[in-house]
Parts: sequence; C-alpha cells; structure tokens
Amino acid sequence: MIAYFRTEKLSSGKNHRKLLTLDYKKLTHVMRGLALRSGKAIMDIYKADHLSFETKADNSPVTLADKAADQIIFSGLKLAFPDLPVVTEEQASSHVQQHKTFLIVDPLDGTKEFIKKTAEFTVNIALIEDGVPTRGIVYAPAIGRLFYTDATGQPLEEKAPFEEKTKGKILPISVKTPNNEALIVVASKSHRDQNTDTYISKYSVAKSTSAGSSLKFCLLATGEADFYPRLGRTMEWDTAAGHAILNAAGGAVVHFDTLRPLEYGKPNYENPHFIASVEGVMLKNK
Repeated sequence: MIAYFRTEKLSSGKNHRKLLTLDYKKLTHVMRGLALRSGKAIMDIYKADHLSFETKADNSPVTLADKAADQIIFSGLKLAFPDLPVVTEEQASSHVQQHKTFLIVDPLDGTKEFIKKTAEFTVNIALIEDGVPTRGIVYAPAIGRLFYTDATGQPLEEKAPFEEKTKGKILPISVKTPNNEALIVVASKSHRDQNTDTYISKYSVAKSTSAGSSLKFCLLATGEADFYPRLGRTMEWDTAAGHAILNAAGGAVVHFDTLRPLEYGKPNYENPHFIASVEGVMLKNK
C-alpha cells in the first residue's frame, strides 16, 4: 500500500492533513475492469461505418469514443478512490493543478489510428507515485492485447481479455537482452519525421518498425523491440501507463538531452523529447 494525504478543513477553520493508504490489489482490479469496460464502449463506436470527430484547441482530434471512455474511467476511479487526484486528457480542468502522487488517464490513445481504423489504439491508466509511474494498464481492444502491472508490480500480458469476470491467458513479460550491433527500433506511426530518422541512423539497426499509441512501450516490454525514440510533443497521459509497464519489465524512459529518468507531474503535464529502451542498449543523446 502507498500513503498519500488528503487536506481537510476543521471546524476551527484550520487545514488538517489526513494520511490515507491505497490498496494495490484493489487498484489493479479496478483499472482492469475500467479498461475492459471502456474498451468495449470504444469498439462499439469503432465498428460504425463512419467515424466523426472534432478538433481540439491543440489541433488533435477527439471522437465520441474518447468521451465515452473518459466518462467510464474517470467516474470509476473517483468512485473507487475519491481522495486520489485524477488527471485525464479529456478534462482540461484536471490539468490545472500539479500533483506528485495521482492517477493519470488517456481514455483513447492513438485517436488518429482509431479514425484511420488501423486498430493500433489503446486505453491507458496509470498510477504516479512521487513523480514515478509505478502501476499501469494498456489495453488494445481491437487486437485483444492487455498489458498491466499486477498488485506486486510484476508486468503481465493478458491475451484476449474480453470479459471482466473471465480472464484470458496471462503471461509474464520481460525485455530481452539487446544486440547493439543489430537493434530493433520502433517509432511513432503518425509522428515519425526526419529528425527521428536522423537519430535512428546513429545506431546499428537490424529492423525498424512503427506502431501507434502506447503500444510502442509494450513492444519493448515484451521483447519485441529494443528502443523507441520520441523527438516530438507528447503529454504525460500518453506515456505514463506504458512507461510503468516498461519499467517493471526491465526497461527505462529517459530525457533525450540528459538521459536522466523521465519524471511526472510536470507543468502542464507536457513531456520533453525522450528515449524508451530496454536495459543494455547503448544510448546516444543528440
């Protein structure tokens, strides 16, 4: 269990900090249930003949699926953990305050892939403790893969988890030992650019692939790739869940410039450029 504080106002008018605890087992159960439930809502909309969307202030698209999943996850987390802050992409009001211990949600990561119907979109829910992602769940409902950390922090993949009460086949996952003379790189499907390709060219790459959403982190965590450089804008809700799973599986996510661990709870919840990798990759900055 982790400890965190709730500030209460006493009858005297003074503030009092009350120590609370969070049950990891309950958190794992709740996150899995909400991921599956929101995944079902997303797929119901995904199967429609035409997918309409709006454009947000940052020029990113938002669909009915984003909004439906957000409502399911946010209300479920607040019901289960009313005193723990929840930051979610689709609610700008949650971006105002900064926290060090909080839950963070991207109800539909990879909206562009969702609109294109490439199937590479995910539901992301994560716990941040003192700026570090320690628990996470990434669910790709269109391809039936669910990645998560269990109550003890171990990374797992559940195959075809279509029902809350009926679990699919659960397997432990781990990064593989990389060969720095023949690395496997994965990069963004929608945001790969010349700067990214130039950086990748600094390595001895045997295979280069692309993937949408937070699946890139999961491909590292399962040993299907070795490193993932991101030289573009991302937000903490884009990365937190995949980061937690990769950390647990033996990888890391670091600042592109300093190679120091990526932290969470930053102003505006915006990430710098970063590199995600498995242990043993000889990273190059700049």
